[in-house]
Amino acid sequence: MSETVQTIEREVREHAVVIYMKGTPAFPMCGFSAATVEVLNQIGVPYKAIDVLAEGDKREAVKEFTRWPTIPQVFVGGKFVGGCDIVRELHARGELEPMIRAAHTGA
Repeated sequence: MSETVQTIEREVREHAVVIYMKGTPAFPMCGFSAATVEVLNQIGVPYKAIDVLAEGDKREAVKEFTRWPTIPQVFVGGKFVGGCDIVRELHARGELEPMIRAAHTGA
């Protein structure tokens, strides 16, 4: 396992919600990252954002870690949730917010 994958494992474990994205929450660099951040911002809880454009080694390593081919990737409570479409679908069904709030409270 690469050092970068170990770093990703640690980041996912240490933060309740993590998004690996292109750009930053203030300046997303792709529409899918922007849409995912919009959902997380609507829920209104803190999250850790990692810019895979600025940290290029993580761009491929996170895909290897999850075996998921696209960015963004969202983790909640240490578990991989999915990308933009899955996050938006979970939010529309009312399932994402309780999941995120539980991760923040440790429930």
